[in-house]
Amino acid sequence: MPRCTVVAVGGHESDGGRAVRGLLDARVPCVAGGRELFRCVSASRARGEPVCVVPMTLGRDPELVADAARTLLALSAEDRAGTVLADPFGTAGHLVGWLRAAASRVAADRALLVTAPSGDPFVDADLFRIARLVRQYGRHRTVEVALIGGDPDPAEGVRRCRALGERSVVLLPAAWVTPPVPDPEHCVPGGPLLPAPAVAGVLDARVREAWARYDRLGDDGLARGLSAAHDHGHAHSHGPGGHAHEPPHPHEPHGPHDTHTHDPHTHGTHHDPHTHPHRPEGAVAPPRAHRADGTHQGADPHDLPSHRSLR
Repeated sequence: MPRCTVVAVGGHESDGGRAVRGLLDARVPCVAGGRELFRCVSASRARGEPVCVVPMTLGRDPELVADAARTLLALSAEDRAGTVLADPFGTAGHLVGWLRAAASRVAADRALLVTAPSGDPFVDADLFRIARLVRQYGRHRTVEVALIGGDPDPAEGVRRCRALGERSVVLLPAAWVTPPVPDPEHCVPGGPLLPAPAVAGVLDARVREAWARYDRLGDDGLARGLSAAHDHGHAHSHGPGGHAHEPPHPHEPHGPHDTHTHDPHTHGTHHDPHTHPHRPEGAVAPPRAHRADGTHQGADPHDLPSHRSLR
C-alpha cells in the first residue's frame, strides 16, 4: 500500500462529515461530497499524493458512495490514475453488529431508542428493520426507533418508550450524528456508536483493501461505486408499466447479446435479493425460484435475521 492521503467523505449520517471529524486522525480530512470532495482530492493530487477516498456511510446512505464515484470520475485522467475509491466504511450488516455490541453494554431493564438522521423513505424504513434485528437476539424488552429531523423524532420516541411502561431510555445512535437528550429525567445518551480507536482500525482496513485491489486487479473502485445506489438495496414498488427505472443508470459495456445483471433488488419484506437479465425490449425474466422457506435461492444472509453475529 503506498503512502497516501486518506479522504473521508460524509453524507446525511454524519451531517456532511462534521459529526465524524472528532473521531478521525487530524491528518484525515473529512469533507462533504460534490465540490468539496473534488477540491480536496484535486489539491492532494496536485501535490503528487496518491489518494484513497472512503465513504463514511454506516450502511444507510448508498447514494453517498455513488456520488463519490461520480465526483472522482470528473477528475482529470492524470489525477484519477492516482486515486482509488474504497468500499464504504460500513454496511447495514456491520451496523447491526455494532448496535448489538453497544446494546450489550446497556442494562437489560432500560429501553433502547435507536436514533439516526432522517433520510429518504427507504433508508428510514431500513432503520426499523435494523432495530428489529438488534432486538431479536438481545435482552432488552423495548427497542424503538427515532429519526432526527423526521417522524417519530427523539422526543416522541422517548414518549413511546415511556408509554410502554419503560422508566429509563438509552439513546443508541445508528449514525455519526447523536441527538440532544430530549428528556434528561428519563433518558441518557448512549453514543457514540464507535470509539475513535475502532474508527481508525476500520478506516485503515478499508484503505488497505482498496489499494490491494488496485495493485492486484487495477480496480480503482469507481465502477463498483457507481452501482452502489442503483436500487438502494431496499424494497421498492414497480408501477403498472413494469420494471423501468428512471433516471437511466450507467453500466459496463454489454456482451454480444446485450444482457446484463443488476445489483440485488429486494421487494418488500417477504423477499430477498435476486438478479435478473433485462431483455432488449425491456421485459424482465421471471424471478428466481423460491425455496420451501419462502426465500430466493442465493439470498444474502445479511438481509435475514440470524443467530450468527453480523460483522
